[in-house]
Amino acid sequence: MKKPKRKPGERHLDKNFRGAHTDIEMQLSGNKGGSEILPASLMDLRRGDEAVLSEIDLPVEDARRLMELGFLPGARVVAGQSAPGGDPRVFQVDGSEIAVRRETARRLKIHHKGRVPRKA
Repeated sequence: MKKPKRKPGERHLDKNFRGAHTDIEMQLSGNKGGSEILPASLMDLRRGDEAVLSEIDLPVEDARRLMELGFLPGARVVAGQSAPGGDPRVFQVDGSEIAVRRETARRLKIHHKGRVPRKA
């Protein structure tokens, strides 16, 4: 096989190949030692995560209905399953499992607690 002819000054791609993007280094950092938990919504929970409800940002009638079902500020909420499309999601609160639409769950603010151990 013949080598292809090159123009004068043309280089091989594999010879001395070192683009500028290979010299960049990235450092990741985070808050160390801070135990402060940022407010989030019920939609940020994964299945099995536990949180404490801190705020209901809904119209009065919708908020009242959810409060009747057990979604009270300070209540412990555990994320459960969701429908195949992800809407609605099921949350366990006050001993009941309640399906909540995605738009509604985004407006329920929480303080994240972590994972709930599964029962054997």
